[in-house]
Amino acid sequence: MKKRKVALSLLLGTAMLLSACGGSGGESSQGSSSQESSPAAENSEDAGADAGAEEESSVADAGEEAGGSGEVLTITIAKQLDENTGRYASGDDINNNPMTRLAEEKLGLKMETTLLGGDAGNYDTKLRLALTGSEDLPDVFPVYGTQMIADMIESGRAKDITDDIEQYMPERLKEVYDQYPATFYPLTKDGRTYGIACSPHLTEGQVMIIRQDWLDNLGLQAPTNMDEFEAVIKAFTEDDPDGNGQKDTYGFTYSGSDLYNTGWVADPVTLFSAYSGKNYPGSWQEDESGNLMYGSIHEGNKKALERIAQWHANGWLFQEAAATGAWDAMGQFTEGKAGIFIGRPWAIGSVADVTSVHPDAVIKAYPTLRQDNGDPTYQAAEVNDGWLMFNSEFEHMEEFFKYLDWLYDGAFGTGDFQYGYLQEYDYDIVNDKVVFDSTLFDPPVTDPFMPGKSTVMKNSPALNTTDDYVNVSGGKTPESGGEIRAAAAFETSPAMAEGYVIAGQHTEEQLPNMFNTAPTSTMQRSWEQLQTMEKQLYTNIIYGKESIDAFDKFVEDWKAQGGDQITQEVNEWYQSVK
Repeated sequence: MKKRKVALSLLLGTAMLLSACGGSGGESSQGSSSQESSPAAENSEDAGADAGAEEESSVADAGEEAGGSGEVLTITIAKQLDENTGRYASGDDINNNPMTRLAEEKLGLKMETTLLGGDAGNYDTKLRLALTGSEDLPDVFPVYGTQMIADMIESGRAKDITDDIEQYMPERLKEVYDQYPATFYPLTKDGRTYGIACSPHLTEGQVMIIRQDWLDNLGLQAPTNMDEFEAVIKAFTEDDPDGNGQKDTYGFTYSGSDLYNTGWVADPVTLFSAYSGKNYPGSWQEDESGNLMYGSIHEGNKKALERIAQWHANGWLFQEAAATGAWDAMGQFTEGKAGIFIGRPWAIGSVADVTSVHPDAVIKAYPTLRQDNGDPTYQAAEVNDGWLMFNSEFEHMEEFFKYLDWLYDGAFGTGDFQYGYLQEYDYDIVNDKVVFDSTLFDPPVTDPFMPGKSTVMKNSPALNTTDDYVNVSGGKTPESGGEIRAAAAFETSPAMAEGYVIAGQHTEEQLPNMFNTAPTSTMQRSWEQLQTMEKQLYTNIIYGKESIDAFDKFVEDWKAQGGDQITQEVNEWYQSVK
């Protein structure tokens, strides 16, 4: 059957879709968690869903849907990175590609990137130059730290959009943003609002990812608490789980380069939470009195450090964790050296190449550990990756909100974007079936342009990412594009799909940082020093360079060198917004 070509929108009846789918059954602690974007949000899987009849659809003339004037409005934007480097077709670039042309054709808007960072540090430098007038400040620009937000507001260069939100933001977007009021805290001054979060939603939580074949080879079960975890990582190190007769494996890989709380992959935070509960390292959470306390000084983390240090000395853990970033630490699993790591479900796909080392490797996701009393362990919740701010001279907020709402069609599965943004890029229709795995496209594509990474944000707007997997796993007939993707994942990447289900069943274990605003005055002077002190102490204890008793001295020094004053200032702010 000839494959139909749908350029920009799908005119498929609901009845067709239902028929097709039937049977599928310091700034580091105060800013957003700006980490690697989730490949699951952009990667594609085979849906196996009938797409219906073969109607042809064409795009409206430029400007037609923007009021029929034919005029094109240019909105300048900033981007931290060009996420599509290497994926552009010949002649295309960051300002001329299928997604920018789509916005121009459908909305009469030309989104032009005029400030590009290259990396996070360079991006912040360029923003600061724009703030002082040394570079042009674009109309719309993402910001990834609360201090930068405060500086933008203080400079007068950021637009007060309080009235624009009320007047122009579509109702469905207001409903989304109303679910995450804390994302407005850094953007609010004197009751006025100076931006919005980038696609606020609860990002998928972390799961424990294990070499199931190693468990099976040794006759073990997946661990559920710290004692069982110890037994497994010991066996993975000492009992030759891969059966090659060599001592070349160990139990658990993790990263300590981000204060022992990465928030995305190779994260050891559940080990600390097993003893400190909600007061895990690097996060501000309520204590028994309802005040915020900094988790890294909680007594429970001393107990965790003592046990982790024993495991490190025994060789059961990744020995270079303190100096290794999260992605590289996870690579120890891919190389067949480590048997367990903790990360977001999409990471299962990222380590699938372990089969090139061990062809019989089997990967499986499990819930993270429980505390000894049966309570859950906790982890950081990410609800936005940065914020969008606007040049104080920008006068087209109505058009911008139309653009943002249009992008959200992809999250809601409505309008032009029922399955994705662009056929033959983030989905295709082959033999009447919607497919998301680009290697199954007609013709196959191995490195496609990614429309969702070519907008004003790093990633496509999303709603809660695990809901679709939980719904499909529970027997719901897939209807939306997200549900069809989830159903596809159960066929092509079942381990990853099950990981999303597990994460979705444990969302209550994700805790956002309760301090979410610009650094306090004492933080600006002392936080960097306190963070350095913290990482050095934690690392020294784990590596056996200091005794566990050094933890008590660290807490005393932390409090005396600014920590107590910071805690007071944090709670003054917290009481003002509770």
